[in-house]
Amino acid sequence: MSLKSLWEILLVSLRLGFTSFGGPVAHLGYFHEEYVRRRKWLDEKSYADLVALCQFLPGPASSQVGIGIGVARAGAIGGFVAFLGFTMPSVIALIAFALLLTNVNVADAGWIHGLKIVAVAVVAHAILGMGQKLAPDLKRKAIVLFAIATTLVWQTAFTQIAIIVVAALMGFILFKQEETELRSSININISRTFATMCLLLFFALLFVLPIVKGTSQWLTMFDSFYRSGALVFGGGHVVLPLLEREFVPTGLLSKEAFLAGYGAAQAVPGPLFTFAAYLGAVMAGWQGGLIATAAIFLPAFLLVFGTLPFWAALRRNTKVRGALVGVNAAVVGILIAAFYNPIWISSIFRPIDFAFAAVLFSLLIHWKLPPWIIVVIGAIGGQLLILIP
Repeated sequence: MSLKSLWEILLVSLRLGFTSFGGPVAHLGYFHEEYVRRRKWLDEKSYADLVALCQFLPGPASSQVGIGIGVARAGAIGGFVAFLGFTMPSVIALIAFALLLTNVNVADAGWIHGLKIVAVAVVAHAILGMGQKLAPDLKRKAIVLFAIATTLVWQTAFTQIAIIVVAALMGFILFKQEETELRSSININISRTFATMCLLLFFALLFVLPIVKGTSQWLTMFDSFYRSGALVFGGGHVVLPLLEREFVPTGLLSKEAFLAGYGAAQAVPGPLFTFAAYLGAVMAGWQGGLIATAAIFLPAFLLVFGTLPFWAALRRNTKVRGALVGVNAAVVGILIAAFYNPIWISSIFRPIDFAFAAVLFSLLIHWKLPPWIIVVIGAIGGQLLILIP
């Protein structure tokens, strides 16, 4: 590892952080073009292995792939530098947006209502794509229905954890995966001892933080964002219900401010998990934004560092892959439940709202306009909607 290598990783990842719009699937395409085809830092099979690992783990898949590429290039420090470059632009933008909102009457602003309708279109698009991919048969559709009903009827802090555990058991029983030939492994300079320490720290924080969080406001915030980052399968959109239930019912954040920030997060490049920076900044200033960012992404680091040396053995385990199939189907159901509450019931009040949401959805899925353009149209349209009686 050299300073030159770290500087190169920072510059490349920073450019991706400024230009990678479109969500995790698009991010993986940008990474493949830049890291595999142009710079040849990884070969095709190694990149596929890394993507498979990060889809297997909870957390922000695209960010985890970026961390893994940095690790392969320059060790653990390289992983942190790659993450910093990819994430920093959207973190700064969303913290700035949050600080701007402190001087705005969020509830009465038309453009804020427009951003909430943008969230309707974006999450509907995510549900459509994820549903087709992750729940194509009747068994997985049944798991989706179970997750929807449980999420909406049993609304507690432990609901999503219970759904994921039950779905994993159902997948373990129902889905038998045939053995496949293992792809080439990635040459990662991380010892199994260090990896084990990372995994132990991941679980220790997951169980200890809820016990000690009452001693400090900052620990309470750190715990909420850490658990959200540690328990989310399926990408950035699925973190929405976890974060909403952490902060909106407790009164720390209004539903209007929450959905406005989620809409704004569609306008910035980089990972959607940086939505946490906005939430932290709304509640506790720029310091809160940085702490929230560190907390929600820390599980991603611990899991990537902790599993890379063991990934080959995990991939050979057909029962583990079957459990993951069940979890992925449950993720679709959790997201559909979040689409209804809080997104739909907090955004669609009149027929004109539904019509506008349909227009935005069509522009996104059929005309394939970039998300940031959808956000701009949504904000302008929301301001115009308040003029229509």
